[in-house]
Amino acid sequence: MSKSYFDTDNNGHKPFELPGARPHYNPDRPGQVEHIFLNLSLDIPKQSYQGSCSIRLLPIRNGIDRLTLDAVNLNIESVQVDEVPQNFDYDGEQLSIQLSEATQIGKRLLIAIAYSVTKPQRGIYFIQPDKHYPNKPTQVWTQGEDEDSRFWFPCFDYPGQLSTSEIRVRVPNPLVAISNGELIDTTEDGDYKIYHWSQQQVHPTYLMTLAVGDFAEIRDEWQGKPVTYYVEKGREEDAKRSMGKTPRMIEFLSQKYGYPYAFPKYAQVCVDDFIFGGMENTSTTLLTDRCLLDERAALDNRNTESLVVHELAHQWFGDLVVIKHWSHAWIKEGMASYSEVMWTEQEYSPEEAAYYRLLQASRYFSEDSSRYRRPMVTHIYREAIELYDRHIYEKGSCVYHMIRGQLGDELFWQAIQTFIQDNAHKTVETVDLLRAIEKATGRNLLFLFDQYVYRGGHPDFKLAYSWDGDANLAKITVTQTQAAEDKNGSKDLFDLKIPIGFGYTQQEEVKSEELGVETRLIASVQELGVKNNSQIITSNSQLKTFLVRVNEREQSFYFPLENKPQFISFDMGNNYLKTVTLEYPIPELKAQLEFDPDPISRIYAATALAKKGGLEATIALSAALKNDPFWGVRVEVAKQLAQINLDQTFDGLVLGLKDKNAYVRRSVVEALGQIKTAESYKIVKGLLQKGDPSYYVEATASRAIGAMSATGFAYASTNLEEKPKEDKVLKLLKSVLEKKAGWNEVVRSGAIAGLAEFKTSEAALNVLIEYTKLGVPQPLRLATIRALGKISVGQSPVNLERILEKLTELAKETFFLTQVAVAAALGQMEIPRAVGVLRSLAEQTADGRVRRYAEEEISKVQKNIGSEKTLRQLREDFDQLKQQNQELRSRLENLEAKSK
Repeated sequence: MSKSYFDTDNNGHKPFELPGARPHYNPDRPGQVEHIFLNLSLDIPKQSYQGSCSIRLLPIRNGIDRLTLDAVNLNIESVQVDEVPQNFDYDGEQLSIQLSEATQIGKRLLIAIAYSVTKPQRGIYFIQPDKHYPNKPTQVWTQGEDEDSRFWFPCFDYPGQLSTSEIRVRVPNPLVAISNGELIDTTEDGDYKIYHWSQQQVHPTYLMTLAVGDFAEIRDEWQGKPVTYYVEKGREEDAKRSMGKTPRMIEFLSQKYGYPYAFPKYAQVCVDDFIFGGMENTSTTLLTDRCLLDERAALDNRNTESLVVHELAHQWFGDLVVIKHWSHAWIKEGMASYSEVMWTEQEYSPEEAAYYRLLQASRYFSEDSSRYRRPMVTHIYREAIELYDRHIYEKGSCVYHMIRGQLGDELFWQAIQTFIQDNAHKTVETVDLLRAIEKATGRNLLFLFDQYVYRGGHPDFKLAYSWDGDANLAKITVTQTQAAEDKNGSKDLFDLKIPIGFGYTQQEEVKSEELGVETRLIASVQELGVKNNSQIITSNSQLKTFLVRVNEREQSFYFPLENKPQFISFDMGNNYLKTVTLEYPIPELKAQLEFDPDPISRIYAATALAKKGGLEATIALSAALKNDPFWGVRVEVAKQLAQINLDQTFDGLVLGLKDKNAYVRRSVVEALGQIKTAESYKIVKGLLQKGDPSYYVEATASRAIGAMSATGFAYASTNLEEKPKEDKVLKLLKSVLEKKAGWNEVVRSGAIAGLAEFKTSEAALNVLIEYTKLGVPQPLRLATIRALGKISVGQSPVNLERILEKLTELAKETFFLTQVAVAAALGQMEIPRAVGVLRSLAEQTADGRVRRYAEEEISKVQKNIGSEKTLRQLREDFDQLKQQNQELRSRLENLEAKSK
């Protein structure tokens, strides 16, 4: 009997496949679609349009007498083939054309379908001002990925068909229409204008686009090709600030990929209410207008820069080279996400790129542990959009980096360039990437793909170290904790060759505070060579490296060394996707935190030190927060300091508020909010009242104030203090809501999150309900809807009823982002009736992602109901014990320090 499609052996991880998932295959091809021509006339006030779709098809078989096209909720008026009317059946999802004359190989057909659409469900979106949002712009835009083009024109809607395309559209003045390819004609037609766009290079239906609005146009160029930015009028400066690096990015990617940008122009159109961050339609990317930065937002927001380079990278990976089936989406999404890493390396530094990768990895780890584990390539799902998760974006990026680690820089780029050149204007599957790597480099990397791509998971390494001074032997024990103890031959084990470095510091020559970033540079694995016993010397530390094969659940390795090393660097260069738990003695961890040239290794050391706790670890982490030359390490050190329950952590953290880097200050404020003492409250409150150059720091302070005051303080080191008066804190947060309206509502959303911490307060709930009303700016309203779930835990039965009523009413709204926020809020509740609202949301939504989120949240609620009350009581008792323990330990550590 063949194995079930639903693999239940998922190692305690929830399965990716939900009930109703099934294998998906591309349909049989009746022929090659050569050209698609849409001729449309928009009636924006009525949210409707009419026109025709013409498809030129070259049959590849004789005798086909029926063609089936995807077309959802369209009003099909007539169908002609070569100007002869045809009989057709239409069931609201598929258009079946009965050909009056069967196909002949080589004899082209021109299929012309006249149709109209009113209030489309998806695929094409009409944005207009209304009584709640009178300042909303009038816009129309499309979104095809994954299978939504069929909602706005009839087509063979899957990525395996590539064709040229043309869009001719009539819009009212003064609106402009932007589409793929080149503008070949514009015609005045009374109060209307007709725009005619032509895309001469082949692409799939999901990348056909249309964007209509009264945009300001900012013109730039790359090697003579137009590079244009379209934004709402009045936001021209924000557009330059947010997208101005595009020409340099095009140059950078053209060189890296070894293939000059292939399309006649590159336009970026920022639209209102966009349901994604961005969409890489061929030559015409659509972006959310929320990516436009003002001056202050640009201080500590690189998300826009990453978004711009991500969508641009798709013009090669996704648009020039197209995936044949959705199951291979990681090829394009992984490379677009890895291009964010490459650009960070190019524009900032190798250290920043390494840290960026670490953050990507941690987002994937979070999905893997809390949501589900799945192979990156799978064709079993309910809807293709379910595949667009952290396994294909963030894990995909890490897989590309591992390929680079295996091949070295020179061969990696040769392989990528071969892949692009061999497959330009064609469709690909994962195996084509493996073939290109082998063709360009002779290397067979199937072992890596088998372990990371074709199955779920990653290695979780636990490392122990000891030194035998008599024999001058270092012993490293590596345990792969993701595999069960009794399964040494388990399929969960990874088989990898990993470089281990032993570090020797020349402390007497160089003081750590004086080290500049340049002295911390590390050679990546490929520069080490795979020879054992090679050496790298940086100006402050020398690393002796060995390559070991890790392939069992637990292995001990012995290394003969002349002297005892100060620190150990596992997986030098940190190229493998993995989690690492270091169980080293404190002196080695302190030396690693101070001297390891690799920022990621320093971060691992910081995490391990925080687990050890105690005054020595606190002092080492506080020094790193002050002295580490790289801001990413300082950000992570602040997070780790907050994990140590000692009053002394406060002293270390407070200094971090003076850090010039806004990311670090943000992390420090968050950490101060977690340690919850009267002193930390006072400091954070002062910061909020005084203000900070960064929106995000102020938002974090608002949230932290709420969190600290809602739960009360740990014992202060000097005297016992009560928690601040609730009404005073609510007043402070309400004043933020009244006075701090600004860029994307970041600060006010922070205040909302602060209010949500008051889980027993009716006054806080009343404020939140006020901010869920229509008319409240979208980002703030969405943040508030989510916050209703958080505040529900602890409210009275009457107030729970109010929250549930409000969420039930909001669940009826059709906007995708509202539905996602409602599902997230309901998932935090602890009452059985939340399940009913989630079920009806799952049944009524038109969006596969919302359906999936709602179903996942149902299981969370069911879990909450079962165990939450007992757990909460235990948690409260535990917190009290922890507070008392903290005071005692802090005193003890002080006494010990004095006696030393």
